[in-house]
Amino acid sequence: MTSIYDFRVEDINGDEFDLNSLKNKVVLIVNTASKCGFTPQFEGLENLYKKYKDQGFTIIGFPCNQFGGQDPAENSKIASFCQLNYGVTFPMMAKIKVNGKEEHPLYTYLKSQQGGILGERIKWNFTKFLISRQGEVVARFAPKTKPEEINGEIEELL
Repeated sequence: MTSIYDFRVEDINGDEFDLNSLKNKVVLIVNTASKCGFTPQFEGLENLYKKYKDQGFTIIGFPCNQFGGQDPAENSKIASFCQLNYGVTFPMMAKIKVNGKEEHPLYTYLKSQQGGILGERIKWNFTKFLISRQGEVVARFAPKTKPEEINGEIEELL
């Protein structure tokens, strides 16, 4: 695999989502959780999405239950939670694993391109990967990095 465009994932409704459809967009990929101390970042993510979506930017959220069991619900309940509590309109995918033997191949690729404090492991929910219009992983942000703190990096790529 040479870029994110080589991957297909399942969206939160169970439909196939081909990441090739994101060509020529700046993308922020985030592993999310509904019951995490960082969950309020959904608001900041949605604000980023609304601010830049008309300029060729999108966010892809991947619910994950690997960190403290903080997203145990079914996909439909996660989608409802995100919409009702944070007004999320950016694409949400089906729940996945981001570390370990069962991790999604997309996350294996992302981590190989941008290691973090734990090497190629994801530390916690709301780790963010910024992808260029060419599908290259150009930055990785820690869970504690608030969405509004990465405006500059996004604007540089737009």
